[in-house]
Amino acid sequence: MNSSTIHNIQHWGETLHLVVELAGTVAFALSGIMEGAQKRLDAVGVCVVGFLAAFGGGTLRDLLIDERPFFWVRHVEMLWGVLALCLLAMLFMRSHHFDLTRKAIEWPDALGLGLFTASGVHQALIGQMPALVAVLMGLITGVFGGVLRDIVCNEIPTAFSDHRPYAVCAFAGGWAYVGLWQLGAPGWMSLLVCVLVTAGLRGLAMWRNWQLPAWQID
Repeated sequence: MNSSTIHNIQHWGETLHLVVELAGTVAFALSGIMEGAQKRLDAVGVCVVGFLAAFGGGTLRDLLIDERPFFWVRHVEMLWGVLALCLLAMLFMRSHHFDLTRKAIEWPDALGLGLFTASGVHQALIGQMPALVAVLMGLITGVFGGVLRDIVCNEIPTAFSDHRPYAVCAFAGGWAYVGLWQLGAPGWMSLLVCVLVTAGLRGLAMWRNWQLPAWQID
């Protein structure tokens, strides 16, 4: 990878990376908070589940590509923001809010999936990882926060069990990013297309109720 290509990738990273991480973090933190509240966890439990949903995928990505310090260590304001979100939710959200909020959060969650996928691909390409590894890093960043959230709450991860495409959308969006990068497209364009492909496919899957095939035992 030549220096001009690296600069092209870093261009949106310098200007938009924090915004991308922040938007995705808020969406996934809310999903963790609601899951913890429905399980009747105490204040510590809700915060832990919210933090896992918000930071789990990005932390696993940073571990795998040996990125130090972790993104939430570099931007400690994210930790304070998620902590404040957890506490405010516990103070003001009640059970009758959950159904409406869970339905409403599906769309920001789809956007967060696209943003985190783009962020993961971005970080891997900066580290000069192969294309397939970069796509997988995007998928891990977008999906595994929710996986960790569900495991801690003693649930089969929703990404694996509700049959509507989720990880598949991140996988497709990651390849869109890599394809544009290989064509020399500007970094902001790769980001935008990755988010549109990932979030758009996820939105269509929810709207049209697309189903992935389940394992047939008999």
